[in-house]
Amino acid sequence: MGRVLAIRLVRLVATLFAVTLLSFLMTSLLPGDPAVAVLGQDAIQNEELLEETREELGLNDPLPIRYVNWLTDAAQFDLGRSFQTNQEVSDTIKDRVPVTAQLAIMAIIIAVILAVPIGIIGAYKQGKWQDTTTSAGVQVALSVPNFITGIFLIWLFSVQLGWLPASNWNRLSDGVGANLKTAILPATALAMTQMAIFSRLVRSDMIATLQENYILAARAKGLSDRYILARHALRPSSLSLMTIIGINFGALLGGTVVIETLFAVPGLGFRLFNAINQRDILVIQGITVFVAVVYVVINTVVDLFYAVVDPRIRKG
Repeated sequence: MGRVLAIRLVRLVATLFAVTLLSFLMTSLLPGDPAVAVLGQDAIQNEELLEETREELGLNDPLPIRYVNWLTDAAQFDLGRSFQTNQEVSDTIKDRVPVTAQLAIMAIIIAVILAVPIGIIGAYKQGKWQDTTTSAGVQVALSVPNFITGIFLIWLFSVQLGWLPASNWNRLSDGVGANLKTAILPATALAMTQMAIFSRLVRSDMIATLQENYILAARAKGLSDRYILARHALRPSSLSLMTIIGINFGALLGGTVVIETLFAVPGLGFRLFNAINQRDILVIQGITVFVAVVYVVINTVVDLFYAVVDPRIRKG
């Protein structure tokens, strides 16, 4: 187990290095001049001022030197300052990541709560009307983009029923109830597509698990179907689900731009969108690398957690 852990850690470090390098190169090669973004369009005529700004920002250094300097600072949690707001990028992430993380966690929880019973029903009643009905509902959820779901939820619960606000965001410090009122709609909009993916995965894995010999042995002992499904079939069928949850959680951290914009949620995605429009390179780099690092670390933890869930992997 120690050797496996060491190999995974080495792979993690190599992956993180590749991620930081690619993120830096992609943002550095974006079209446009960061100096113009800092000074404004009126400074285009003042080449001397632009050159001074480029020198001050280190933009005249060769790309490898810029990368090494940036990586050295990033390793010390210094991601620089925003060109537009002069705020520390690390502070920007610190302020906004709780919002996006809450949306992602709530979306995953809602998706799992809905997906697991739907997947189990589909597998247990394979080919019957229950399976057909749930599969049709899942197909609809998978086909509708999350921003369309968000618009429908706003129309239903905000416009028609008036139960929930259509936009804005209340932090947990404002009260749990006030926070949930502003978080439930965007989280549900994000959860629908995840629910469809999770339920399909659970259904396919559960169908395969129910054909195993130990399931037949459990039935021969006279155990109830509910007990077999919950205690013997669900656990080994959850490995693929764990992987997808880890992958999708990391993706949700950086993929909530549309939903955060639609619901006016001040999260990472919304800030990244604004930074791209303003060509605020250090903010783009900082948020991109942060999301990528979280994504890679979560997936490594999920891989290691396999051994806890499945004894067969632990013994292997």
